[in-house]
Amino acid sequence: MRHLRSICVFCGSRDGARPSYRDIAFNTGRLLSSRNIELVYGGASVGLMGAVADGVIEMGGRVTGVIPHGLADRERIHAGATEIILVDTMHTRKARMAELSDAFIALPGGMGTLEEFTEIFTWAQLGIHGKPFGLLNVEGFYDPFVQMLDHMVAEGFLSAHDRAMVCVHEDIAALVDMLSAWEPPATTIWRH
Repeated sequence: MRHLRSICVFCGSRDGARPSYRDIAFNTGRLLSSRNIELVYGGASVGLMGAVADGVIEMGGRVTGVIPHGLADRERIHAGATEIILVDTMHTRKARMAELSDAFIALPGGMGTLEEFTEIFTWAQLGIHGKPFGLLNVEGFYDPFVQMLDHMVAEGFLSAHDRAMVCVHEDIAALVDMLSAWEPPATTIWRH
């Protein structure tokens, strides 16, 4: 089992259609803090991003936000964060969050969340990092995406080996346990 000191959480800057999404984000933050895991995230106080940070802060945990100057006003920097790192671009934001994190979790979110998660997945495929990553599939939110991954395997565009790198669970405690137990695969680019 690996010791996870920090987890990057990708999630929506909106609350979503179901009140349970915000509750789950808040409880994710509480769980991370209860396990002495630092939150690394996008730095906002709005939407699920704000809720996950609130959960960590309520439990006295550490929160590091990374946010581009251009989004600082729109997403409203979280005043309770332990540290806010301002960067120039979205590319720099993602690279900095990856540097600071031992693992990655995607909660429900929109295109930004999906893009951040798929980039981390791609980097793992290419051997750029050997860190665990997973989807918190609450309310079946990621069912269509998981089905798409399986379809990519069936159609020969994604290897079953690479598909198996993605941890998926509907319970945050179980997902964090999966990430802790995750072993990086041997990397050979363009596996068939």
